[in-house]
Amino acid sequence: MSKIAKIVILLIILVAVGWVIGKYNSPSPSASQEEGASASAGDELQGQPSSAPEPSAVASSAPGKPDAATGSGPSAEPDNSGNEAAAKPSPTPTDKPSDSDHSGSTDPEAELTAAEPDSMAAMINKQYKLPDGYKPADLVYPDVPFIFSEKIEKRMLRKAAADALEEMFAGALKDGVHLAGVSGFRSEATQTRLFNNYVKRDGEEKARTYSAVPGHSEHQTGLAIDLSGTDGKCAAESCFAGTEEANWLAAHAAEYGFIIRYPEGKQAITGYMYEPWHVRYVGKDIAASIAERGITLEEYYDAVPVSK
Repeated sequence: MSKIAKIVILLIILVAVGWVIGKYNSPSPSASQEEGASASAGDELQGQPSSAPEPSAVASSAPGKPDAATGSGPSAEPDNSGNEAAAKPSPTPTDKPSDSDHSGSTDPEAELTAAEPDSMAAMINKQYKLPDGYKPADLVYPDVPFIFSEKIEKRMLRKAAADALEEMFAGALKDGVHLAGVSGFRSEATQTRLFNNYVKRDGEEKARTYSAVPGHSEHQTGLAIDLSGTDGKCAAESCFAGTEEANWLAAHAAEYGFIIRYPEGKQAITGYMYEPWHVRYVGKDIAASIAERGITLEEYYDAVPVSK
């Protein structure tokens, strides 16, 4: 055999061997498009566990804590008991109640800060306080008579409450009832001074039945005011009950968006003695509901009763 023939045979053998090797190493012609797509996606998810289960439709969107025994997250399926609550996040102790949800803590001694102190419907009491140093930005002087002539802090109210007070005074006057303001807005510093004086005079336990701890006074909201007759008799005193002015307020205050904030027989709920002179602006809708049902603001919000 010639040298050239040997070279040709050798080349043929090499080509044949290469073809066989290529056939067995190349993808199968029957592989589907889906398999090809999966392989491509696998490259993009490099570093993530390929065996991770699909998230459950009822699982919380928050990442679960590792299981103490296995180190894995929550199961993708509910347990055999059907209880799915464990997958949902629970409220934390730092959650603040909103003005539309005053249920808050079950501890009547707990002190919580109102989430929306500027709301006309904010509930401020022995449990819910105002932010430190709070002062409304829209305080004005209502054009109504007061039992004093000075243009001072306690003559002011927030604009909405002041407008409603002017309408209420005009309505009372049409019925022959002459109302006068006694004490409106009160700063936290003023409330601190007053409360401390009451404690010195009557002791803290008794003082708390008729005066608010600083930061917990409705007067600081600029939405509450003490009223009397223009003669000033029985101003902010128990003898105001049963007077013409007190009776008119009880019957008509809600028509103007005010409520008698501390009604008779509700001290266990409000935490304060009966004060027929203390009215609070909450808006006509809420005031009408409270008056019609004979309840307090706490009961309106289904709030935990305050401590005595």
